[in-house]
Amino acid sequence: HGAVGVPPASPLERLLSRALRVFARVEPAEAITAAVMTLIVFLLMTAYYLLKTAREPLILLQGGAEEKIYLEAGQAVLLVGVVRAYSALARRVGRMKLLGTVYLFFTSNMVVFGVLARTHLRIGVAFFLWVGIFSYTSIAQFWAFAADIYTEEQGKRLFAIVGIGSSVGAVVGAALAKALVHLGAWTLMFGAALLVVACVGLLVWVEHRERVRVRGERHPAPEEKVSDETPLHLLLHDRFLIFIGALTLLLNCVSGEGEYILDRTLLSHVGEARALGVTPEVFVGAFKASYFAWYNGLGVVLQLFAVSRILTRFGVRNALLVLPAVALLGYGLFALLPILALIRVVKVAERSLDYSLNNTSRHALFLVASRTEKYVGKTLVDTVGARAGDLVCAITVWVGSRLGLPIAAFAVFAIVLVAVWMAVVFAIGTEYGKRKAGATA
Repeated sequence: HGAVGVPPASPLERLLSRALRVFARVEPAEAITAAVMTLIVFLLMTAYYLLKTAREPLILLQGGAEEKIYLEAGQAVLLVGVVRAYSALARRVGRMKLLGTVYLFFTSNMVVFGVLARTHLRIGVAFFLWVGIFSYTSIAQFWAFAADIYTEEQGKRLFAIVGIGSSVGAVVGAALAKALVHLGAWTLMFGAALLVVACVGLLVWVEHRERVRVRGERHPAPEEKVSDETPLHLLLHDRFLIFIGALTLLLNCVSGEGEYILDRTLLSHVGEARALGVTPEVFVGAFKASYFAWYNGLGVVLQLFAVSRILTRFGVRNALLVLPAVALLGYGLFALLPILALIRVVKVAERSLDYSLNNTSRHALFLVASRTEKYVGKTLVDTVGARAGDLVCAITVWVGSRLGLPIAAFAVFAIVLVAVWMAVVFAIGTEYGKRKAGATA
């Protein structure tokens, strides 16, 4: 974006720009907004991990592990209704009223759940379903706003910076939740509510700052209503959105298959650990703790030092091909050598790439999208598409386990899904190129 009447960069802007250039090229005029956007998504992810930590004991102790699995699959159906309600709101208001209404509505829900948690009512099922809606919708809204205020060129550079907030927020949020969990679930809920209110204030500040930017015809005024279309009509008549939805579904399905393969392989080694005097609880807990630490840590490193460079040098399509290429190689090796150490390496690489490069690249696709696609379309594919992938994975695991299929068979099925995934990425790349060419023509 250009700027009208904007004074020369201040010392703070120049200093911040130099500091951020360790990770990506950031112009002085972009530095403060980029830093604030990074802070917003950091606070959102911290809030999510507070809520996620409050959620787990409520659902496991009130419902059990099986009920948790069923609820995860069933969220896909519930999210269809949520997206319809969200779309109806988007057809009536501009982007800031849309964002403010959604985030403040979620905040009021947190307060209500916090009060109910203090009374020790059985809210496990309702809260579990609600957290799933909050996690997907709140993050989708943030990245839709980011895609709306940045150009395609800016986004490829700056989304990597903003994504640092998401990666670090996940780590900090988990640590903070661990420190506060002994105070009760209600404390975590109220804490998350305060963080989301802070996010709303920061979003309003960014919106006001960005109004000084020169906007072309491609960027309507922020006050204009976001959408004129229903989610179903938009999806059925938008090839770009269909392909992104397919990408999201396949990504979540492959990830779920991989988690099942890892867990089943891990459980097959419990007997060996017991023979060595290690209890199953300690064996599984230590393995999972190490696994989480590795992929979260590696994800942060990739977000800091690799994502921006890959996006700007190789483009969005090639960046999206990295994860399926690694998954194809990894699951292929595991199908031949089904050993725990190998699948652990595969899953660490897969998870860390997903949380850094792949997530940032998927968000960057919407830099060339229309405003309706950014808000309504992105919310649709990031919520319903993701949970539909979980549902497909749950069905295949249920069928495969009933048939008594070996672990290697699930790896082969994952390979087939990854091949389709790569074909979808090429289709997305074609559509992305057409959108980009049209915008610069």
